[in-house]
Amino acid sequence: MLDLTGVTTALITPFNGDNKVDTRALAGLVEAQLAAGVHGLLACGTTGETPTLTDDEYALVVRTVVEAAGGRAPVLAGTGTNCTRTTIERTRKAGELGADAALVVAPYYNKPQQRGMVRHFSDVAREGGLPVVVYNVPSRTGINIEPRTSITLAAVDGIVAVKEASGSVEAVKTIAEAVATDFTVLSGDDAKSLEFYKVGARGVISVASNVAPGLVVKLWDLWKAGELDGAAALDRSLAPLFEALFVEPNPVPCKAAAMMLGICKDTVRLPLVQASSETRDLMAGVLEKLHLV
Repeated sequence: MLDLTGVTTALITPFNGDNKVDTRALAGLVEAQLAAGVHGLLACGTTGETPTLTDDEYALVVRTVVEAAGGRAPVLAGTGTNCTRTTIERTRKAGELGADAALVVAPYYNKPQQRGMVRHFSDVAREGGLPVVVYNVPSRTGINIEPRTSITLAAVDGIVAVKEASGSVEAVKTIAEAVATDFTVLSGDDAKSLEFYKVGARGVISVASNVAPGLVVKLWDLWKAGELDGAAALDRSLAPLFEALFVEPNPVPCKAAAMMLGICKDTVRLPLVQASSETRDLMAGVLEKLHLV
């Protein structure tokens, strides 16, 4: 049975100096994540700059992550688009590439009704061939998946989890209290993860774990062990990192940090541009304070 609890890293997609996918760096990142104890890996999410990848590059990234993971942790692939048919096709492709589940973002730009989203996600779950994790991130999509809609989707065969990145503790609490125990509510926001754990979330899909996987896993482990004071203290110490990672659009600061840690180059693809000198200075200070550099 697919287990999505704990820390899943929303992987950056490393690019080399020629702006091509750096598969060696990506495989190395996967290995470092697993060595640090992360429980899952997400390829081609928002953090992976998926909108800028060609179809061939998308396949290359998912295949590289699947092969590097070697069955040691579940691999999710971001497959969501704002076209239901295209999302189904991409979900099928991710399954062919070896992904264990699909992360499907709410359709952006179209701004569908709640009942339209129920149809969208249900069709993907029925026809896509992979377990579906619903992804609610209204700051990027322009549409919020209401808690009642997530609760409805939780009863659909093949929909196994929701990544909740609306920032609403109340939404997480409402969903977690209403769904069956085999449906997983996940935090989509590092800065809110501990708060979300307290009201029923059973893990996080994390950006911060790209650069501090051991600390993000430790936060989960402390919470799981009931060491609430230790979890709260670690959460406070990580707060500057969580904040710094979003002073510019994700994954720009994350890639700046990854370069400082020797993970990969800080290359991002247009329309994103590399981090400003101010962001680099901020990130360097945060990493040093956490003893990561």
